[in-house]
Amino acid sequence: MPRRRRTRYVTGELEELFTTRRPDSEPSVLDAGAGHGAEALWLAAHGWNVTVVDFSLAALDFGQRNAAQAGADVAERITLVEGDLGVWAPEPRAHDVVLCLYVHCAGDMAETITRLASGVAPGGTLFMVAHQSVDPATGEPTRAAGQHQVSIDEAGAALRGDEWEIVTLENRRRDDQMGGVDAVVRAVRQP
Repeated sequence: MPRRRRTRYVTGELEELFTTRRPDSEPSVLDAGAGHGAEALWLAAHGWNVTVVDFSLAALDFGQRNAAQAGADVAERITLVEGDLGVWAPEPRAHDVVLCLYVHCAGDMAETITRLASGVAPGGTLFMVAHQSVDPATGEPTRAAGQHQVSIDEAGAALRGDEWEIVTLENRRRDDQMGGVDAVVRAVRQP
């Protein structure tokens, strides 16, 4: 089952995240803006229950076919939901991990972050990675110029307060051929 190619820091942090499970429950992930669900297939094959949300019916149909091809034990762990992340809200405090990788959406990004974060269970993790449209070190546009994705400023504003422990809130230079800078956000909801 293929996974998308990710930069080393994203892959490493994802692997670390998904080796930790609450022992008192079936592990649950919300993959927000998942497209065709490449991460969902890997997660479901490793015992996670995954809710995949995307606005594209074509991507969800493709994901459903891939899940079926992976076998019933994988397919039964994946729930596909059509939803626009600009307005869609998860079930409150329902997931061990809420994952949002490289998603761009219209509207108030801090409000979108707050809404997605509402789906994180106590002790669970919000993990977001996004291309930055401007390189913060140089001020130059990146390949993501014109896209509205999560920034560390918006995430920091949305996750302030005692409810969240900020583990990672930083811009990181990409280590692949495409170059650029990503905002990396990892926060744990306090129990």
